[in-house]
Parts: sequence; C-alpha cells; structure tokens
Amino acid sequence: MAGHSKWANIKHRKARQDAVKGKVFTKFIREITVAARLGGPIEAENPRLRAIVSKALGANMSRDVVNRAIARGSNSDDGKDLHEITYEGYGVQGVAVLVECMTDNVNRTVAEVRHAFAKTGGNLGTNGSVSYLFNQRGEIEVLRTALPEESLMELALESGADDVIIDEDCYTLICAVAQFGAVMDALSQRRLRTERAEITRHASTQTDITEVEQAEKIIRLIDMLEDLDDVQNVYSNASFSDAIMEQLNH
Repeated sequence: MAGHSKWANIKHRKARQDAVKGKVFTKFIREITVAARLGGPIEAENPRLRAIVSKALGANMSRDVVNRAIARGSNSDDGKDLHEITYEGYGVQGVAVLVECMTDNVNRTVAEVRHAFAKTGGNLGTNGSVSYLFNQRGEIEVLRTALPEESLMELALESGADDVIIDEDCYTLICAVAQFGAVMDALSQRRLRTERAEITRHASTQTDITEVEQAEKIIRLIDMLEDLDDVQNVYSNASFSDAIMEQLNH
C-alpha cells in the first residue's frame, strides 16, 4: 500500500496545483451541475452530488459557487447538452485505463483521448475491454492522529463502511456508494475532518510497473488525459513500487 499512498499523494498535489489555475474548478462546476440535474439538488439524498461537493469544497471552491452550480443543474437546462461518456484503453505494459468524460462534442473528445493514448505508446480499446476491472466505491480519508485505531474501526462498522485501509498517515474508509452519506454523517457527528472524500473507481487487479521508462509513459498518459477539458476523471490499475517512485521523484 505504500506505493499506492505515494501515488495518491502526487495526484492530490497535482490537483491542488491545477485548482489554482481554475481548470479543476471548471470541471467541478460541470459535474456538480450534471449531478444535481440527474439526482436532484439535495446533497443528503444524492451521493454523487454530495461526493463532488465535498471534493470541490476541499479544493477551496466557495460554497456560493457550489450552490449556484447546484441551482443551475436543478432549475434550468444547463448541462443537458453534456454527454457522459467513458473511454477504455491500455497504456504501456497493458495497463488498464478508464477515462470518464463530459462533453458537448463527442467527435472532438474521442479524437483528443485517442491522441493521448497514441502519443504515449498505448491504444484506445472497445467498450467493456477494461471497465470490468474497476469497481465504483466511496473512499474517505481521516488522519490517524484524529482518533485511535479501535475507535475508528468501531465507527466504520457502525456507519456501514465495508473496509478500512490503514496507511502510515491516515485511515481510508471504504464503502458502497449508497453508504457514502451515512459514513460522512458518522464522521461529522464525531467532528472528524476528512482529508479526502470521493466516489471513485478502484481496480480489482494491479499491473506492476518495474521500469522507470514505463512509469514515466503511464504518468504522461494520465497527465495528458487529465489536461483535456472534457475529461473529468482518469483511473488506472498501474502499481508503482517504492523504488520506482523514488527514482521518479529524483
């Protein structure tokens, strides 16, 4: 899990840097608008909306901006011309990559996604080629200093979480999407601050990357995809060892 944690930390730092540029905020607004349109404006009744709002607030988006996006999604035609599309493909070493997009121009989006794969030694796959490897779930991180391990385990069990991953610095509570709100409420009642709370996709199997050059190509592919305006989320089953991560950081 150490390698996973370091990769996650890199992704979080990148997300914060992107948020300064405003690009991530634009993606948050788009997803909040669509989530409110599809599932309703009440966060407690809409796990997808609650998760993206939590993520947006965690990236320092103001509550006023969030509320305006929710209102647009629930009270107008905003977002109705956006199509949700998931592309599937392979990076080097057969690494599985899932790309979630929101777009008003499918032809433009697929061309840009295909280009990113081709430039980094990968290729776009067919529907169903890798999606079966990724399970949707809620992930909520709490610092280990927040409460003792036994207390956290008890809270997780009572709130309906499925599992707890104990890392060096934090606990990660794993739950079904339907239980996301209940777990968040349980943490809130204990006045526990979350470091990360989102509905994400987790790969059931991992592909070990043992060469720096391969790791660099995979990271470049993910970066190219995330830089595309129409891309909301990118998931892969690449697993980087501690040794590879150390070499990448030098």
